[in-house]
Amino acid sequence: MTAAPASPASDRARPLVPRRYRQDPRWSERVAAPLRLVAGPGAKPSPRDVVRLQEGLWRRDEPGAALVEAIRRERSVTMRQVSEALADAGRGGTDAEAPERTPEPLRDFLRVLDPRPAWVDDDLLDRGARACRRFGVDGLRVLGVGSLLGGYRTAAALEPLVRTGRLGGPDADRRIAETSAWWLAVTAPGGLAPGAEGWRLSVHVRVMHAMVNDQLERADDWDWELRGTPINQYDQASTLGVFSTSFLLHARLMGHRVSRRDGDAVMHLWSYVGWLMGVEEEWLPRTERIGRRLLYRFLAGDPPPDQNTLDLARALIDSFDTPERGPLAAQWERERVLSNATGLLGPGAMRDLGLPVRPPWFTLWRTAVNVPLTHGLGRVPGTGGLLLRRGNASIRRELARLGQDASAV
Repeated sequence: MTAAPASPASDRARPLVPRRYRQDPRWSERVAAPLRLVAGPGAKPSPRDVVRLQEGLWRRDEPGAALVEAIRRERSVTMRQVSEALADAGRGGTDAEAPERTPEPLRDFLRVLDPRPAWVDDDLLDRGARACRRFGVDGLRVLGVGSLLGGYRTAAALEPLVRTGRLGGPDADRRIAETSAWWLAVTAPGGLAPGAEGWRLSVHVRVMHAMVNDQLERADDWDWELRGTPINQYDQASTLGVFSTSFLLHARLMGHRVSRRDGDAVMHLWSYVGWLMGVEEEWLPRTERIGRRLLYRFLAGDPPPDQNTLDLARALIDSFDTPERGPLAAQWERERVLSNATGLLGPGAMRDLGLPVRPPWFTLWRTAVNVPLTHGLGRVPGTGGLLLRRGNASIRRELARLGQDASAV
């Protein structure tokens, strides 16, 4: 195994494997077991795979780190220049056209994004985006409950969120809205074309991740021996799996039909998103089978929940309350979310999250609605457009109910 990389925050010797990796093997294996059942042959990592997983806890997004170095210490790049450069990508601009306006470190970062990988297929991106939008408002529900809340079950990647004040406390509802806006931009028609909103937001998130990582790497109290690099390749790839692999599994639990072609198109879409955000190619979930295998390996090495888990889960559930609409509406919304969380994540996850278990009546109701619609009508040739329009309409209604801008849907 290669030695752990040096950190600008500390020159102390560190263990080759952070203590968080398989901190409680019985817990992690139990949580990952359902994924192993659907991952097929080859899910168990080989000794070489284990080494790569362990090394991934030390590796960061180096192009992003170099850009942040230029922003924060060299002072040769400003965030305004970064924003302008990302916007220029959508207008056909290139760094070569205006070298005097684009500092060399920023041009280096942009060269990482262009040209895009040869494996990216525009037809598959469009198909994957349409498949996500056909889930309609259920897609947003899976995003909030299955992806975000489910991701809090393990303490793996939570410390940076808590340390930077993200997705906790009074800002939780705003952060959830931002995540939904990013998802809608990524799944919009042409949303991942260079300079389009989904492309731009994904690259912007990459830069923000690099800035947070830089901040925590230089914190005197960051526990390297326990956690490894603050925002590392292992956690970034695992989070990508929550938004892709786990997302599709939970959509099926809500009764949505996902064909193999649609499923692989969704995975292709998120693989490109992951590439834009700096996830290494070896951990991009190109197909559902690959995605399930990867997510199983990540979960099987993750640590159990901690206080961060409980705090973030509580903040997320509280963000769904709607007190301005009255106590009954707020109670209804809370019970609906808890019911759906129990249905999608299971009672064991709810206990890990420190949340009350509820009968999964909401998930069962949505399944009863979606099965005849998507497994029946959805198999009739020519109905894909109808289901897509229906899905977008339900998203617009939900955003309007939440007081959010629905004009772009």
